[in-house]
Amino acid sequence: MSSSLATVSYIGATILFILSLGGLSNPETSRRGNLYGIIGMTIAVLATVFGPRVTAAGIPWIVGAMVVGGSIGLYAARTVQMTQMPELVALMHSLVGLAACLVGFASYVDTSIVLTGAEKTIHEIEIYVGILIGAVTFSGSVIAFGKLSGKIGGKPLLLPARHWINLLGLLVVIWYGREFVQAHDMASGIVPLIVMTVISLLFGIHMVMAIGGADMPVVVSMLNSYSGWAAAATGFMLSNDLLIVTGALVGSSGAILSYIMCRAMNRNFISVIAGGFGTGGGAPAAKADGQPAGEVTPISAVETAELLREAKNVIIVPGYGMAVAQAQHTVFEITRHLREKGVNVRFGIHPVAGRMPGHMNVLLAEAKVPYDIVLEMDEINEDFPDTDVSMVIGANDIVNPAAQDDPTSPIAGMPVLEVWKAKTSIVMKRSMASGYAGVDNPLFYKENNRMLFGDAKKMLDEVLSALKS
Repeated sequence: MSSSLATVSYIGATILFILSLGGLSNPETSRRGNLYGIIGMTIAVLATVFGPRVTAAGIPWIVGAMVVGGSIGLYAARTVQMTQMPELVALMHSLVGLAACLVGFASYVDTSIVLTGAEKTIHEIEIYVGILIGAVTFSGSVIAFGKLSGKIGGKPLLLPARHWINLLGLLVVIWYGREFVQAHDMASGIVPLIVMTVISLLFGIHMVMAIGGADMPVVVSMLNSYSGWAAAATGFMLSNDLLIVTGALVGSSGAILSYIMCRAMNRNFISVIAGGFGTGGGAPAAKADGQPAGEVTPISAVETAELLREAKNVIIVPGYGMAVAQAQHTVFEITRHLREKGVNVRFGIHPVAGRMPGHMNVLLAEAKVPYDIVLEMDEINEDFPDTDVSMVIGANDIVNPAAQDDPTSPIAGMPVLEVWKAKTSIVMKRSMASGYAGVDNPLFYKENNRMLFGDAKKMLDEVLSALKS
């Protein structure tokens, strides 16, 4: 393939990637956006493999690596559960970071690249920055994977003087960057590069370990941005325009998404990076004096079905508990049954529901829930006072009235779905354990609230049976 044809292919792939991002911004066009991305990536890979920079002797190695990697990816895509999507995304981000590190070291030790003067300095800065971003992305994503999969606790690790530690690490990285650029040969330059890599890996670990469970959706989008910038840095190291452009697209869109997530939680992005919000979760809710926070009113599946049957307006708020129980299909069956009976059923989605942005939207789309009844928090919050039943399925922090009523709460000021304003609210939970943020929820003890305890899938199956009987 000629150089000009490869360039045209890259331009076409870039356009398809932009169209893909545009399509993914709306559930109704997301399938088409995904298809654009697949076609664009196929074109990009073929143009690179058969382009002028790859020799015939290297093609078998590349094809072999693609077969191995593609097989692993295909297996993961077919076997991963929807509840495991957040940790899978974090794991994929770590691979992008690792690739940036490996490409950086390979570019530095590549003796076929002979540069002098300003070109050599610029190339070495590209290598240094690329490995720096890649190492932070890699280690941070691995820790995020551990937290999201439950292998590492959600409680933030707050080291004494952690901000000073981070500042010291940054100064050391800058100092060794100067030493690296001024190195006269590879032997003297490799030491600063390794020291910087180790510090960057430790910073990535420290950064994500210091972030509490409630901020994990922001962390996922933030690491998505980092992986994009790591890809762009790889593009600079390899002089690959497509990698630079697509990396910048992913990096900038991830940064915008992180900002949106922070706004949805009334959080400052810097304060998220600094960490400290959220605990490991799972502790029973209690007052400061250790006594139970109030009395709850339990409800049965049959009674829940009766309330739903008599309602005219119902809003369902899904959360991570629905994902864990794999209850989205039963939720759809209940929704379809109620709508056939003339009940106005809609879904309220909080921007940070679940463990990653859009988690609930993906689950509901999988269950064939119509897009037009799935509404964002800003679109539906004003409708709760006119709602007969608000049904919360496995959500906690995103429906916590303490965000509005308790200025001392860690989630004070965070926008939440005001489910308690409905005539009756029903919360489905396995137990009285707190949510991922580890914050008590006064909603459970309100007079108009009912608690439907048990596995969400099992309870919803009983509700559906009662509705049909």
